[in-house]
Amino acid sequence: MTPTASQARAALRSIASPAVAAVTARFFKTGPGDYAAGDTFIGITVPTLRQVAREYEDLALPQLASLLKSKIHEERHLALLILVRQSARGTTQTTRTACDFYLRHTRHIDNWDLVDCSAPTVVGGSFLARSRQPLQTLARSAWLWDRRIAIVATQHFIRHNDYADTLAISQLLLHDPADLIHKATGWTLREVGKKDPSLLRAFLDRHAATMPRTMLRSCIERFSPAERKNYLARKC
Repeated sequence: MTPTASQARAALRSIASPAVAAVTARFFKTGPGDYAAGDTFIGITVPTLRQVAREYEDLALPQLASLLKSKIHEERHLALLILVRQSARGTTQTTRTACDFYLRHTRHIDNWDLVDCSAPTVVGGSFLARSRQPLQTLARSAWLWDRRIAIVATQHFIRHNDYADTLAISQLLLHDPADLIHKATGWTLREVGKKDPSLLRAFLDRHAATMPRTMLRSCIERFSPAERKNYLARKC
C-alpha cells in the first residue's frame, strides 16, 4: 500500500511526548518576538524522526507537501528528512525534482534545524553539477531562511573540495543583519578552513576587520589562541 501523509501524522502522534515538546519549545525560542515564535512542537527527538523517515521514505511529493505545510514542527522536519533520503538515493533527475520542490516550499522551511538537516543534500547535491546562480538569488532574499539555505547548501560543495561558492556567498552575507546567518556563515567557512586553511586565512585577511564578531569567532574556532586574538583585534 502506498504510504500517506495521514499515516505518517498518526505515527508521529503515537510517539509524541508532551515533556519533550516543552523542552524543545524552550530550546527553539518559540516565545513572542523570538525567531520561532508560534511554532508548535509535539515532542519527538531527531533520532526518532529519522527512524520514522525510513519507514515513510516512499511518500510522494504531494504527500510531503502536505506535511511540509503543517503547523507542527516535527511534521515539517519529517518531510525534509524524507526528502533528504529520496535525494541521496535517487537519479540525477530525481535529485533535481526534489530540489525544485524544496525551493518552491522554502516559506515552510523556517527554522535552523530544518535548513541544516536538508540544504546540503537536497540543494547542494542538486547544484553540484549545474549552474549555482539560484544560490546567489537565495543569498539576496529578504527571507532569512532562504539566505541560510544558500550558505548551508554549499557544505556539499566543500565535501567535494569546491570552495568558490562558499566564499562568494559568504561575501554577500558579510553584513547580513541576522545572527543566525552570521553563525551559519562562520560555521561553513570553518569547514573550508578544515580542508584548505590558507584559503580561509586569505578570506579573513580581506574581511576579518568588518565581519560580524559572531561570524568571525566561528571561523577561527580551530585556530591557535594567538591567531584568534590577532584576527579579533583587527578593525577598519
